[in-house]
Amino acid sequence: MSSPLHTDVRLILLSPQDNCLIAAARLEAGTEVEIEGERVTLSKAIDLGHKVARGALAKDDKVLRYGAVIGHVTEAVARGEHLHTHNLESDYLPTYTHDAGHEFVHH
Repeated sequence: MSSPLHTDVRLILLSPQDNCLIAAARLEAGTEVEIEGERVTLSKAIDLGHKVARGALAKDDKVLRYGAVIGHVTEAVARGEHLHTHNLESDYLPTYTHDAGHEFVHH
């Protein structure tokens, strides 16, 4: 019998505050994993280093990795679902702007 908080060793929690886990191996679609005591069947393949939802997330929920906000989900996400560009948007702001419409003219 496993501990109620047992998580598959192929999924790494980087910080206790994180709501995503990192795949330590490529996991094929249909693979069954355990996340904090709950068995989840992966609906899509998860590549090495990609993020998986630690728990269910609602649209616009912030995603934390290493305890820091890295973005927000653009749709509801189930526990064990792949977090990537199709449902995760970065909250990083550019540090500068570039307006291609303005050119410097030397006289």
